Amino acid sequence: MSAFEPIPVGVIVERVKAESPWIDFIWRPTAVLAGEPETPPWTKIAEASDRTSFYAGTARIELHRSETANYRDNLATGAPMLWVVLRETGAEPPYGIYTVTADPAEGEGMTAAGNDIVEPVPMPDTIRDAVAAFVAEHHVDEVFIKRKRDRANTEALGRRPPARRDR
Repeated sequence: MSAFEPIPVGVIVERVKAESPWIDFIWRPTAVLAGEPETPPWTKIAEASDRTSFYAGTARIELHRSETANYRDNLATGAPMLWVVLRETGAEPPYGIYTVTADPAEGEGMTAAGNDIVEPVPMPDTIRDAVAAFVAEHHVDEVFIKRKRDRANTEALGRRPPARRDR
């Protein structure tokens, strides 16, 4: 499946001091910016007493013709979301951007492994407009055809030979 329209985005990540004896910080994506800012990845952009926000870097949202129904459903919610996936790096910085998607099914599927951080964030208006234009151009409604089952032969069901038990 090849991408037909990549959309460049920047990702904002927040680090919050954890109230846990097992971990020091909780990391989560909080926003996506339209375009590719010229800021270097992992630049600190805001800091409070227990919270720090970072510009984590860029990613590309890949839109595929085969997923337009999912994009359309996402847009129809009235508050469309993007799913940001962060994956552990084992070094500093502790997480890297794995992917950003506008497909709710793909976003949900990324939670299955359990090792990644997957968070929905609000979709910026410019990205929403680009996704809506892509759906308008490429979406084709598929007609659902319900298959009919073969009718069972009720006469044959009652005429089975008895089961043999060989001892």
